[in-house]
Amino acid sequence: MKKYIGIFIGSILLTACGNKENNKDLIQGKTEKEQIAVVGKIAGRIQTINVSQGDFVHKGDTLAILDIPEVAAKKAQAEGAVTSASAQYQMAQHGATANQIKQLNAKKRALEEQYAFAQKSLSRLDAMVKDSLIPQQQYDEVFAKYQGAQAQLTAVNAEIADVQNGVRVEQQVMALGQQDRAKGALMEVNTAEKERYIIAPQDMTIETITLKVGELALPGYTLFNGTLDNSTYFRFTVPESQLKNYNKGADIEVTIPYKDNLKIKGTIKNIKQIGAYANIATAYPDYDMQDPLYELTINPKDQSVAQHILNKTTVTLKK
Repeated sequence: MKKYIGIFIGSILLTACGNKENNKDLIQGKTEKEQIAVVGKIAGRIQTINVSQGDFVHKGDTLAILDIPEVAAKKAQAEGAVTSASAQYQMAQHGATANQIKQLNAKKRALEEQYAFAQKSLSRLDAMVKDSLIPQQQYDEVFAKYQGAQAQLTAVNAEIADVQNGVRVEQQVMALGQQDRAKGALMEVNTAEKERYIIAPQDMTIETITLKVGELALPGYTLFNGTLDNSTYFRFTVPESQLKNYNKGADIEVTIPYKDNLKIKGTIKNIKQIGAYANIATAYPDYDMQDPLYELTINPKDQSVAQHILNKTTVTLKK
């Protein structure tokens, strides 16, 4: 029994030694794919997620939808403000009529709602900023909106008082400005409404989904990570002493061990120096510490074959 055990261990050692000798003639590298991150522009809770990890999506596909209740309320207010401001401008041009006065009063009611909403928002944030739960900048933005709503309400009250005495040129200019401002506010709300939809910026494969339905997505937070289609390349770390064997633009062959040593033809796209032992592609570096390191980037000639190779898998290159 001991005899057989000794033979078995000896065979393992011989195999390991043989593999070590073979590995001396190879350089290990990694398969890489261009990464892309999809972020949200406005704050909202995840309402729906339309994709799963591993899915391939096309540019323009909707990846997720955010729930932003404030947008609907602000859109209704903005639409009312546009209607009222347009009517006010027409009244300023042609003089006030009974119907136009009604429209002006409708504008006043819309602005009163806007002012009340801004007042409530400011009250909610007042305690939060004192407790440092929100940044001062966010409070200042809400305070500025509150002041704007207050100013608009004051202005419309003055307009109602003045229409009985005729409309001056200055008032016509002011009415036109308010109309343009209301239209701008509506455009802003419409843009925010579109941002509810998280859209794929390019053809890509979804690798990670960072949030779940119901969780809060903050502006600038990465919601999806993915890899770009047809972006596979190979990365190798080579010491300066071996650079003579590689030239930029030269054709070269890369082996994919996990695919039964599949051979893929490629072209050396770039050679650049990297910091010592920084971002090394091989798992078992045995470089001389005094030997500067360089990174070889190899692009496959046939992306249709290379795109099916898994990301971060080991590849080899003959020295």
